[in-house]
Amino acid sequence: MLVGRPHHVSNVSPNYIQGCELHEGEMGQVGAIVVWKYVHDGEAKVLKERIEPVDLENNQATYRKSFVITFQVTPKEGEPGSIAHWHFEYENINDEVAHPETLLQFAVEVSKEIDEHLFKILEYGLFIILKSELIFIYLFLYFETKVSSLIDKGRDLLRIIRNYLTKQPAAKVERMAEAATTEVSSLVGKLETEVEIKASAGKFHHMFAGRPHHVSKASPGNIQGCDLHEGDWGKVGSIVYWNYVHDGEAKVAKERIEAVEPEKNLITFRVIEGDLMKEYKSFLLTIQVTPKHGGPGSIVHWHLEYEKISEEVAHPETLLQFCVEVSKEIDEHLLSEE
Repeated sequence: MLVGRPHHVSNVSPNYIQGCELHEGEMGQVGAIVVWKYVHDGEAKVLKERIEPVDLENNQATYRKSFVITFQVTPKEGEPGSIAHWHFEYENINDEVAHPETLLQFAVEVSKEIDEHLFKILEYGLFIILKSELIFIYLFLYFETKVSSLIDKGRDLLRIIRNYLTKQPAAKVERMAEAATTEVSSLVGKLETEVEIKASAGKFHHMFAGRPHHVSKASPGNIQGCDLHEGDWGKVGSIVYWNYVHDGEAKVAKERIEAVEPEKNLITFRVIEGDLMKEYKSFLLTIQVTPKHGGPGSIVHWHLEYEKISEEVAHPETLLQFCVEVSKEIDEHLLSEE
């Protein structure tokens, strides 16, 4: 979508993207220049971009000396779906210019609307498939070549239908397809982001695994405290209790440590009580820190996996931004300790 037909993104996400025009070259080719019209922070804006290889300098953007946006999509391992990774590299013109956290949130929103659009195309195709085995054969070939390379979910659903068409009565095929489609609920979601830090991966991981009660010292405006209720710090099954401020409100979260992998600098928390449980049936947070390749510093990867209690509940994008801010302050704290 973003490489071959970015001019269609406005159809998918009209509230954010008003249009994309090709000014030079060919869509998706290195050196091509496109102009985006979009709405960010409530204002209509424009952006001219040149498609560059990864790690090469991009064109200038408003209020910044340089701004490079890299977008990469990778299939999930062992399950359907994909991970869309946004990477911003920029230089502010002065210290008064804010870091582009709201633009990162903008990218998340557009990604989700593109995903919903592509999945609706898939669902419509599946409905037609169930009407006729002949039409199924035609659309199956179409989806295998056109869509499943973009949506792994489509490939899995189509495999289910194909197997049952060859082995089971048509009525049973339809029931199975409906069940598979229903299973992919809009209430279930995942959000991920990455934060570049200067501290080592081991030190950052230890802040959450070995001394989370020190996080409040690093980020006092966001974290007021962390108490150990059961078990030992950094051990699977232990329960910790966080006091924090999110969206301007004092909140609490009781979490159980689900997984700890020191060799991967990874820890997973499951929320079992607190404010988040008012809006979510389940909520898992995974923090993994990896050293940068070929240079100092590390990458902090936050992964939020959750199920909302209803459609009215918003996806936790502001909590993801909260995690980004805490990460940056922990990084500054760790550097000051050196």
